[in-house]
Amino acid sequence: MTRDSSEDRDDRGVAIVAFAQTGHRADTAEVSEVEMLIPVLQDVLGQVGLKAGEIGFTCSGSSDYLAGRAFSFTMALDGVGAWPPISESHVEMDGAWALYEAWVKLLTGEADTALVYAYGKSSPGRLRDVLTRQLDPYYVAPLWPDSVSLAALQAQALIDAGDTDERELAGVAARSRTSAADNPHAQLRGSAEPGQLLGGDYLVQPLRTHDAPPVGDGAAAVVLAAGDAARRLCSRPAWIRGMDHRIEAHSLGVRDLTDSPSTRLAAERAGAFQRPLDTAELHAPFTSQEIVLRKALRLEPSVNVNPSGGALAANPVMAAGLIRLGEAAARIHRGASDRALAHATSGPCLQQNLVAVLEGEPA
Repeated sequence: MTRDSSEDRDDRGVAIVAFAQTGHRADTAEVSEVEMLIPVLQDVLGQVGLKAGEIGFTCSGSSDYLAGRAFSFTMALDGVGAWPPISESHVEMDGAWALYEAWVKLLTGEADTALVYAYGKSSPGRLRDVLTRQLDPYYVAPLWPDSVSLAALQAQALIDAGDTDERELAGVAARSRTSAADNPHAQLRGSAEPGQLLGGDYLVQPLRTHDAPPVGDGAAAVVLAAGDAARRLCSRPAWIRGMDHRIEAHSLGVRDLTDSPSTRLAAERAGAFQRPLDTAELHAPFTSQEIVLRKALRLEPSVNVNPSGGALAANPVMAAGLIRLGEAAARIHRGASDRALAHATSGPCLQQNLVAVLEGEPA
């Protein structure tokens, strides 16, 4: 779904006007999801000078499987404040998909502002086992292939096809975590040189420890606003020029794991190929997935990929995709980017993909 360039100044254009996130940590056993979330909500609303009751629509993304109890997201509403009654929705997905729902809501004119938040605590259980619940329940899930093993299958397919090698993957890890050195929210900051990384142990061959994301807890939130409200709340809004999401076939056996047609189609529909980009925040939890995404998105060498460090530096499940949109928007807010792409994924081996194009108005 994209908007024609003639509508760039349309009063119903929607922008990200504020972004906040936690400092992502390996374990937050001392706080609940609500306690982890409240400071983030206070921060993001404080940036625009609004109270929760002044927001037109609220949408969240989280997973009951991570929390281990049904309808766990209702407790997070204690952090928002649901009385007096608010207009609220929830998706059992990464918060990027909650942002998509809120964006559509604002485009229809039913609200002028929206609060979108997402959170996840992966530390209480074994994440590799939890994520098997995303798989085909008849043919794949009973085999219990975990998320790292499936990513290793994808990485090996890329190596066999000649699209990459282990040294290039180590280079992706080193670049990402070195970029995260300036990100105070990242869980992992700084990296050894690629050659040193290649001496590390395998998790599942050909993936080593540096090729996989850290397991950790975290939360994030953004505020969206439409038209003049966006210009009033933010000196340089990050306008969402287009956004789309697509999904691959559920069965891994009928997919080419070295490519991502759903990402390419989502990018095309979002308008990513219309004009050059300067920044791309890619939700690539594994180094091999960045290789796939770069090809699908036709990224030029000049594009600054994951200047925040990306998911290899911090990967709070259910919030990492929303963080990619927030990080891209934040660069536009502070003038470090003019046209950025943000990507989010869900499911094994880049199964479902969302792409958004963000732009700042010329000075």
